[in-house]
Amino acid sequence: MHATGETVPPAAPFSDLPGPAAGQSTGVDKAAEGPSWHRELAAAIRDADRLIDLLELPEATREPARRAARLFPLMVPPSYLRRMHPGDVADPLLRQVLPLEEEFHEVAGFVEDAVGDAGSRRADGLLHKYHGRALLITTGACAVHCRYCFRRHYPYGEEPKRLEEWNPALKAIAGDRSIREVILSGGDPLMLTDVRLEALVERLAAIGHLRRLRIHSRLPIVLPSRVTARLLDLLTGTRMQPFMVVHANHARELVGDCADALRRLVRGGIPTLNQAVLLRGINETFEAQRDLCETLINLGVQPYYLHQLDRVRGAAHFEAPDAVGLEIIKELRRHLPGYAVPQFVREVAGAEHKTPI
Repeated sequence: MHATGETVPPAAPFSDLPGPAAGQSTGVDKAAEGPSWHRELAAAIRDADRLIDLLELPEATREPARRAARLFPLMVPPSYLRRMHPGDVADPLLRQVLPLEEEFHEVAGFVEDAVGDAGSRRADGLLHKYHGRALLITTGACAVHCRYCFRRHYPYGEEPKRLEEWNPALKAIAGDRSIREVILSGGDPLMLTDVRLEALVERLAAIGHLRRLRIHSRLPIVLPSRVTARLLDLLTGTRMQPFMVVHANHARELVGDCADALRRLVRGGIPTLNQAVLLRGINETFEAQRDLCETLINLGVQPYYLHQLDRVRGAAHFEAPDAVGLEIIKELRRHLPGYAVPQFVREVAGAEHKTPI
């Protein structure tokens, strides 16, 4: 079935959660209320029992979810929860966030630092893997804890917290004129308050050879109220060209307030791209990827990468074979215009760029 941007509003289990139901537009004025995203974040589900009760999941899911949530904490914002179908353990959004017993399985080749972050660390908070661009680990916080996250074991406690602690990283960027682009990552950089984010962006804009600012964020997808008028002004208010790279894996994520947020980014003049991850049991079919890509381009968002799963410890149950992804890309090329077909890639530790598959 093609995604239409509409969904059946969930029933009673969600009546005590703040924010609009899936498929219910927030409108620009509502989304511009800066404090609302803080309130929604505070209301995020962090307890496995509450998630299971709200979604009316089978009792058999309870104890494994409790155990795996101790291994890697659970976190699901209300907006994202509202897009899930109660009672459906196979729901593609739920499967991205539900802790499972499989996370305890030790599988050869699945390691804590799947993409070689440690080897590319140049200063506190600064990763420099690829020519011309560098990445800042702005925070360890996220609005959602995806169970396949490639940084689920990252030592965030070692990274800068206060603005002055960024001085070594900023000095390193200023001293390397080959760096033209800075990527704000994490965690999720949009978890920073506007005040802290603006202070960091202003310091980057003061480095004359920087030309582009790229934000990698899942918040426009899972916490759409974060896309405020002030945020748009902040990102477009410097001489650097901003880019927003969001992360959606399934067309059913791209409805209601999420669709509104993506339109605001695009119509606000910020080029917006999507990175998806090929995930077994979630989106490893042509139909799922077709609907995702079509929904993205209808919102003005360009499908950018389809990532093969990063082989992080605890996520082996999400891996689909390369051949599956290659067949999907082949079919996408047959059915969609070229600009709607993402590149199928993997990240190889130590490589000079993403590796096409």
